[in-house]
Amino acid sequence: MSRRIFDIIIAFSLLVCLSLPMLIISAIIKLTSTGPILYWTDRIGKDNRIFKMCKFRTMLRNTPVVATHLLKDAECYITPIGSFLRKFSLDELPQLFNIIWGDMTFVGPRPALFNQNDLIELRTKNNVHTLMPGVTGWAQINGRDDLPIPKKVEYDTYYLKNRNFLLDIKIILITVLKVIKREGVKH
Repeated sequence: MSRRIFDIIIAFSLLVCLSLPMLIISAIIKLTSTGPILYWTDRIGKDNRIFKMCKFRTMLRNTPVVATHLLKDAECYITPIGSFLRKFSLDELPQLFNIIWGDMTFVGPRPALFNQNDLIELRTKNNVHTLMPGVTGWAQINGRDDLPIPKKVEYDTYYLKNRNFLLDIKIILITVLKVIKREGVKH
């Protein structure tokens, strides 16, 4: 079975199973803060093409468009439910649509923000840009928000050179464990 067919089958299955929790999350977001339920962010995809990545909105509408760890006081920008959604990675659930649309896959390097030029440049230099971005990846399970960019790209490059179905399954299983333990999440 090809990776693309696997992605579509699993993403559709998860959407069916998670539709009720996603509706509940949507209602809570709407009831606890003003603005849209979903947040669309310009991200760098395969071959450095920009695409719109979908997430549940966890930040207030006036939040600067930078990586969360670069905000001076990120806590003041988080919605009432945002911290909870981020701790359990529930804000990432709408990315199942990005997988179905073909912008993302389950495992690959996390897509950079359009303005993370240092990360984009280093990934391009190491050919990581040739990979489809993922909901989770080797760098995600080895440090997530705590990694400096060179180390993140080192992990991404390792994945590029060693990727296979068994490694993907290992990454997915470790991701689930880390989400349950809430490891590597700052905000």
